[in-house]
Amino acid sequence: MLYYKTDEEVGLLRESNLLVSETLAEIARHIQPGVTTLYLDQIAETFIRDHHAIPAFKGYGGFPKCLCTSVNDEVVHGIPSGYILKEGDIISIDCGVILNDWYGDSAYTFPVGVISDELKRLLDFTRASLEEGVKAAVAGNRVGDISSAVQTMAESGGFSVVRELVGHGLGKKLHEAPEVPNFGRKGTGPKMGKGLVICIEPMINLGKKETVQMRDGWTIKTADGKPSAHFEYAVAVNREKPDVLTTFQFIEEVLNKM
Repeated sequence: MLYYKTDEEVGLLRESNLLVSETLAEIARHIQPGVTTLYLDQIAETFIRDHHAIPAFKGYGGFPKCLCTSVNDEVVHGIPSGYILKEGDIISIDCGVILNDWYGDSAYTFPVGVISDELKRLLDFTRASLEEGVKAAVAGNRVGDISSAVQTMAESGGFSVVRELVGHGLGKKLHEAPEVPNFGRKGTGPKMGKGLVICIEPMINLGKKETVQMRDGWTIKTADGKPSAHFEYAVAVNREKPDVLTTFQFIEEVLNKM
C-alpha cells in the first residue's frame, strides 16, 4: 500500500533530508587519504546528534554503525572500520537520520584524492542515471518509468545495473512501498501520485551486474571485484515536476574548495 504525504508532511521530510545533505557535506570535509571509514562515521554521528536528530541506520536491523561506507568494489552496506582510505579510492557514503519522527536518506560517491578517468566516468554516469530517473518521478507516471530511465542512461555508458538492491518509499519508516528498481520497462509498476515520497538510488557497476554478500552479513560487493558507484536522492512526486528533497549542493561546495 502506497502512503501519500500531505504538503506539511513533505515539508517535514524535506527538513530530514536537508539534514542528511548537510551531514554528507560535513563528512566531505574529512575525506582524504589516511583517514579511516570509522573516523568518518564518528564525524557523522556527532553532527547528526548535535542537530537534535538520531542516526537512522545505527541499530537498524542490527546494523552496528551510523553510516554505510562502501569502498571501491563494495556496492552498498559497507560497515565503517579501521580501513584507511587511499589515494585513488572511491567511497560511497549512505547516510540516514530521523528528525521529528521523519526519515532522511541519501548517498553520494566521493573520490579520494585523484582518481582515474575510468572511475570519474563511472561516477558521472551513475549521477546522470539518477538525474534521469528523477525526471520521471511525476504524478501519473509509473515506477517503471523511473527504472527504465536509470537503466537506459547507465547502460548507454557501458555500465551495468545492480538487480538485487532497489530504491524505496520513505516516510516515518526508512523503507516503505513501493520498491523502486534501477532497471525495468516504461509503463510498468505502480502508478505514482502527488505526495508519494521515494528514494531513487542507482547502484552502477564498472563491470558485470552480479553481486555477492560478505560474511559480515551486510557488505555487498561486485562479484567480479570491479568498482561500483551509488548516488541517492529522496524525491516527492509532484504534478508537473519532481520535488527533490535532497541537495548535493552543500557537498559540491565543499569539494570545489578542496
